[in-house]
Amino acid sequence: MSYLNEEQIKNIGFKSYGKNIKISEMARFYNPQKITLGNNVRIDDFCIVSGNVTLGNNIHLAVYSYITGCDSGVIMEDFSGLAYGVKVFTDSDDYTGRSLTNPTIPDKYKPKKISKPILIQKHVIIGANSLVFPGVTIKEGCAIGANSMVTKTTKEWMVYSGAPAKELKSRKKDLLHLEEQYLLELKNDSAI
Repeated sequence: MSYLNEEQIKNIGFKSYGKNIKISEMARFYNPQKITLGNNVRIDDFCIVSGNVTLGNNIHLAVYSYITGCDSGVIMEDFSGLAYGVKVFTDSDDYTGRSLTNPTIPDKYKPKKISKPILIQKHVIIGANSLVFPGVTIKEGCAIGANSMVTKTTKEWMVYSGAPAKELKSRKKDLLHLEEQYLLELKNDSAI
């Protein structure tokens, strides 16, 4: 995988971006002026990021991940990540037949369109090929199993899996100690 250089990242036209950004030359961005990237962000091959999206620090988007923030917005807080093929989208057409569908149709003919923000809090990991639906908050520390469909807000530090995702068990918080060590090391390195 080849990563873009600093000049190429600058030329994308992000709203803002931090340090140590690694973006595959095969990733795509739509409406980049609405996209904010923190420090230590890695975006792999064939990812698509579109619309109002904010990625915090130490974020990873694995191959074939899609985030569509549209106007409602997606926020991924620090130390969260998407495994291969995860799809996160804030907007959806109405599938009941009460309105027209697809992006070629003006909004006045899509009165039942759904548009709600998504929040993915700190230390969330979302397993391969999972879906996150409009209006969901995935609370701090949650782990979402592969092939899950998250349709409702979760509880903190729990493991969820299934379609729709169901609570399975609590998740250990050992990683909080590792976060503390990591951040102290970053602080010490920047002081040099």
